Amino acid sequence: MKKTDYETPSFALALTPIVLTLFILGTQIFYFGVFEPHIPLAIGLAITSIVGIKLGLQWDDIKKGIFHVIHVALPSVSVLIIVGMIIGVWIASGTVPSIIYYGLKILSPEIFLPSAMVICALISVSLGTSWGSIGTVGLALMGIGEGFDIPMYWTAGAVVSGAFFGDKISPLSDTTNLAPAVTGTDVFSHIKNMMPTTIPAMLIALVIYLLVGFFVIDTQSVSFGQVEGITSALNENFYISGWVLLPTVVVMGLAIKQYPPIPSLFAGVVVGGATAMILQGQSLQSIFDYANNGYSISTGIQEIDSLLNRGGIQSMMWTISLILIALGYGGALEKTGCLKSIINKIKSKVTSFAGIQTAAVGTAFATNIVAGDPYLSVALPGRMYSPVYRGMGYSTLNLSRAIEEGGTLMSPLIPWNAGGAFVISTLGLGIVDGNLENLLYIPLAFACWTAPLIGIFYAFTGLFSPKATDKEKERWASSNEAVSEFNDDGTPKINDAPVER
Repeated sequence: MKKTDYETPSFALALTPIVLTLFILGTQIFYFGVFEPHIPLAIGLAITSIVGIKLGLQWDDIKKGIFHVIHVALPSVSVLIIVGMIIGVWIASGTVPSIIYYGLKILSPEIFLPSAMVICALISVSLGTSWGSIGTVGLALMGIGEGFDIPMYWTAGAVVSGAFFGDKISPLSDTTNLAPAVTGTDVFSHIKNMMPTTIPAMLIALVIYLLVGFFVIDTQSVSFGQVEGITSALNENFYISGWVLLPTVVVMGLAIKQYPPIPSLFAGVVVGGATAMILQGQSLQSIFDYANNGYSISTGIQEIDSLLNRGGIQSMMWTISLILIALGYGGALEKTGCLKSIINKIKSKVTSFAGIQTAAVGTAFATNIVAGDPYLSVALPGRMYSPVYRGMGYSTLNLSRAIEEGGTLMSPLIPWNAGGAFVISTLGLGIVDGNLENLLYIPLAFACWTAPLIGIFYAFTGLFSPKATDKEKERWASSNEAVSEFNDDGTPKINDAPVER
């Protein structure tokens, strides 16, 4: 007979698979000096499964939990596959080379970093996907930064700041829709409530990048002979024209008309392939090869070759395999109750709104670290903390903002997270090859980590921290939503009850 009853892990037992996994991960990265988190996370999945079996779970139960989380994130894996195709095809079509060419002609080194952030933010808002923005315009901006002799980590920081912030406030973004869905709010109220942190964080990043461009980076040493060499080589190897930007126009147009991201991006692959054949003289067979295996060119100029020899579905397999393993690990942690046990321990210690808001941001961030999955980092704290906010009389809009900032914005700053792995791979930061200095993009992605800090500041000061309205309370009651009751010491009870009608 199949066993269905199982124990809830104690706090110490719940921490065990996480601590062991982080220890193995740290050994791999810092002791062996190899940035390949796949096997440590796979071992962590096995450890978590053993804990689950010890608690009374059957392997079939754990397997369902693993594949449930993987299934939820499959649309993002699909985006990765299409972005791989786009990169290869858009290089072949001349789209990426033309963006680099015009960027080097129009932009100046002093304003490049703030421009890169703003451009990526606008693209991400339109597309609803930070990954699509990074894989297209972000890649081209890396080439422009290379031409200006700006360190890769500075360019990557600006690109990540813009791309993930644009994703955060786009109504087309999956995480922007997930956060209000799990907290019981609507997407447009959620976006509006994020503006008090979004706008200041973007302005802070913009000012920093401007100051860096004028006073930190030695723009006087930029070799305009090198810039001329790059633009000349691009002109010699590609047909440079405004016409080759047609794929970007098509994708942006479909996004503005609110078509879903996956078909919109795939339309960009098709139009890019047609552009490559018509304007660049490529064959259909070559287009298929570029979409699968990536573009290949030898111009004799290292900056161009290292940037343009990339793309294709196969180039995404390292990232996709890491994401699938990380998702499986996160699913096992959730199914065994380890994450729930840890969150309940945190909930039992919280006695104020500032505390719960800080805990929600921190839990989303910590889930990103241990589970490697931005979706789980949004969904799990959203489900677990919602009753506490209702019990305190605060709008769950505060929670949806907290988990969006601790989840979505922090995911690209964790190298083994789905977001971080994609950034490192797509932007060619070479971390796997030992270029660990390029991990400096993490602290330099100012917009990503300043927003959560601003949100926590608001929680302690009471600014932009809305209380629940009568209409919201009525909606909780009509939907029979869970509301925490509180102990005499002010801590919420763990067993949350629904609102009495």
